[in-house]
Amino acid sequence: MAMELENYKVLKTTIHPGQRVFARQGSMLYYTGDVVFTPYSMSGGGGGMPGVGAIAGAAGRMMQGEHVGLMVAEGSGTVYFGRDGLYVEVIELDGSSVLTVEAERMLAYEGNVQTSIVSLSSQGGMRGAVRGAVTGQGMFTTQVTGYGTVAVLSHGGAIALAVGGAKPQVVVDPQAYVGHLGQITVDLSAHVGFRDVVGRGSGEAMQLKLSGQGTVWVQASEKKF
Repeated sequence: MAMELENYKVLKTTIHPGQRVFARQGSMLYYTGDVVFTPYSMSGGGGGMPGVGAIAGAAGRMMQGEHVGLMVAEGSGTVYFGRDGLYVEVIELDGSSVLTVEAERMLAYEGNVQTSIVSLSSQGGMRGAVRGAVTGQGMFTTQVTGYGTVAVLSHGGAIALAVGGAKPQVVVDPQAYVGHLGQITVDLSAHVGFRDVVGRGSGEAMQLKLSGQGTVWVQASEKKF
């Protein structure tokens, strides 16, 4: 299977017999060849939640705020995906690192990639939970593992920033944060002074500090999804 950008806002996916691609429902723009689209079932297989049954998995995603309608594309042909004119970023996973990104930002991914829902409290305890509440990310996020390609969405395009080495820490605006890959710790930093309280601050009172080793993607906008 090949997933590549047709342009900045359209994902081109070539599917061969025996391969599957998972994508957001309604994201198919057009296709050529003999391709079949079916609703995504949570009952096992690539892209599912390991160890969770069909009903429990779907209910868990909905309760945790990470539920999105998915479909499976199979057959032989080329499918073009996009959503709302948003920019598409293609991320390659080599099986050695975990990609953390909100399900709302995922456009498509290969069938041999696995996704799971995790609580932000598991990524920093109470501070992680507070981070989700303050930034609007919610209390849960999606982790993606395995070997394959994932296409994520952003407003205005995204840039990849290396974390580690010469840049042991990268500070990101919470609304510009897209996701991160690797052994990265995300912490919320709050600098709220009197000027912020009266509405005369810089507007940058809340920041995400990322440290460790890996890559963080930042979008060219502070617009929420």
